[in-house]
Amino acid sequence: MAKVELKAPIVDEISSIIDGAASVVLADHRGLTVAQDTELRRQLRQAGVTYKVYKNTMMVRAFKGTEFEGLTEYLEGPTAIAVSKDDATAPARVLVKFAKTAPALELKAGVVEGSVYDANGLTPIANVPSRDELLSKLLGSMQSPITNFARVIKQIAEKGGEAAPAEAAAPAAEEAAPAEA
Repeated sequence: MAKVELKAPIVDEISSIIDGAASVVLADHRGLTVAQDTELRRQLRQAGVTYKVYKNTMMVRAFKGTEFEGLTEYLEGPTAIAVSKDDATAPARVLVKFAKTAPALELKAGVVEGSVYDANGLTPIANVPSRDELLSKLLGSMQSPITNFARVIKQIAEKGGEAAPAEAAAPAAEEAAPAEA
């Protein structure tokens, strides 16, 4: 069997992993202990991120002609690839956070929603909250005025509508003032 025939399934596997990906991040995992590597893989899996180690030549072939082709210049030394199809910030977020406790892990570069970033460019991206966090904040801010309005209405109803006559008197006084002028 020719070497090309052996490499084709690996290139196809990488291509299928990156197909439709929101982000791809490359990292140098040299120096991680087995326990650290296991913990990193667990955290990435929980975040919905695919994490694998491939030969750089295989990744170069898989990246060719895709939006991830810009990563080929960063493929030196042992390289792990972290891919997310749903949350564009998840690979960078998990890897940057993990690198704080495991300095042996080094980010090389990444592509997030079509843009190539070096290791320094990935750090700000890692600080962006996940999509779920952003949605919950949005819903919370949308719900807050409605909740406050309902609370005020309930208080007025509990007082037997006493606040309503006082509020009605205020607009009447305002209407009287312009009539005198």
